[in-house]
Amino acid sequence: MNTFMPNETAIERKWYVIDAAGYTLGRLSSEVAKILRGKNKPIFTPHADTGDYVIIVNAGKIKVTGRKLDEKLYYRHTGHIGGLKSVTLREKLAVRPCEVIEKAVRGMLPKGPLGNRMYKKLFVYEGAEHPHDAQKPEELKLNGKYDK
Repeated sequence: MNTFMPNETAIERKWYVIDAAGYTLGRLSSEVAKILRGKNKPIFTPHADTGDYVIIVNAGKIKVTGRKLDEKLYYRHTGHIGGLKSVTLREKLAVRPCEVIEKAVRGMLPKGPLGNRMYKKLFVYEGAEHPHDAQKPEELKLNGKYDK
């Protein structure tokens, strides 16, 4: 018996569209990370990029539970002494809702060059329109427990 090892020519990559309206941030992000990594395929290999492309639309209509809107903080540093800046999830969703989903998914992917390649297959848009019609993406519905 020979063990099958996927290479770049053997991997068929699909394009999926997910409508984020009404989905919870963490539940949606974990499912998207699985698809980007390829864990939903039988040829999954931990050290290879076997995942598919994911387009997320309506990023501005994502929801969160509990008090996360006011208590979850995003930090950045200006590079100067005392330059630590923080912004709440509510403020971040008002200004840049795409970054919220991108950052959540990025944290669930492997770190390093492999994770960087997987992350480049994620496209997030604030509205319902996307410029990837030429790739003929399929509409993807997540499991029942993730219903809107």
